Amino acid sequence: MRVVYTDPAWALNDLGQPDLARADIERAAFGDDIDLRLGLFEGRYQLQGPAFHDHVRGADALVIYRCQVTPELLEAVGPTCRVIARSGVGIDNLNAPLLAGTGIVSFNVPDYCVDEVSTHTLALLLALERKVCTQDRLVKNSQWNIHAGGVPRRVSTCTAGIIGFGRIGRATARKLQAFYQKVIAYDPYVSADLMAGYGVTAATDLAELFGAADAVVIHAALTGETDRLIDAAALAAVRPGALLVNTARGRLVDPAAVLDTLEAGRLGGFASDVFTPEDPNDDPTARKLLTRDDVVVSAHRAFLSLESERSCRRRIAEGVATVLAGGPPPAEGRVT
Repeated sequence: MRVVYTDPAWALNDLGQPDLARADIERAAFGDDIDLRLGLFEGRYQLQGPAFHDHVRGADALVIYRCQVTPELLEAVGPTCRVIARSGVGIDNLNAPLLAGTGIVSFNVPDYCVDEVSTHTLALLLALERKVCTQDRLVKNSQWNIHAGGVPRRVSTCTAGIIGFGRIGRATARKLQAFYQKVIAYDPYVSADLMAGYGVTAATDLAELFGAADAVVIHAALTGETDRLIDAAALAAVRPGALLVNTARGRLVDPAAVLDTLEAGRLGGFASDVFTPEDPNDDPTARKLLTRDDVVVSAHRAFLSLESERSCRRRIAEGVATVLAGGPPPAEGRVT
């Protein structure tokens, strides 16, 4: 049987090339009976087109990272494919509606990086609050000025808001409570009673949350319902000077609306680990955000630690091996 990892970031060696020698965890899980292959690489992983489709053709299992499950991909891989695993938390690129009824099992790893993402969220937020990145740039450029970037506020008098109160939202709530006076959250699928159990007050809608929060962090899943959830209409309710942090999915936020709100002076700062397209330098609007001192970004690495990466790899490999051996996928991450 053959397993293809379409775009594993962990497999790139120091020269930036895919290297099967790095697949120690996967080899341990699959043993000698499974042919393990890495994705098609031409300067970067190729994730579409005839050459890519030829590369995955006939695979018994696919492990995807940024790769999108499309009709073309399913047609290319053919009837031998029994499982597609998503190496990460989000499932938007698994395309569950498309996989439904195909007989292909799919799963993700929904909880391997809860601590990492919640911590990274706080890191981005506090960098905005304390103007750390602006100060870092200026001091390193021989421009010593304690007031540069503006005078920070006292966060212990402020309210923090969370959009999406799942695993990561709940972990972030606990960490926010160490810094902010009050934490509120909006999630139409989570009861106010459950939020209260975490010491969090429920907001009835986005407008209420944006109107009350001095800082808002986004932990919602990307679905058809939440695509561009944070748009001009949502940001119209933002509290003057509020900060916005996105460590969930790029498409949850309309970058043009964020830019307009920053330029209008109503939003006090924006930090993001995620964009669509993946690299914000590839999008004209996002590039304008990158030039601003009140914007802090990172390269979609909120999930990253040595421990989280190795745990995700192990759980993915073991889950795929179990399915190929005739067993069930991991119950906590099963999608189809």
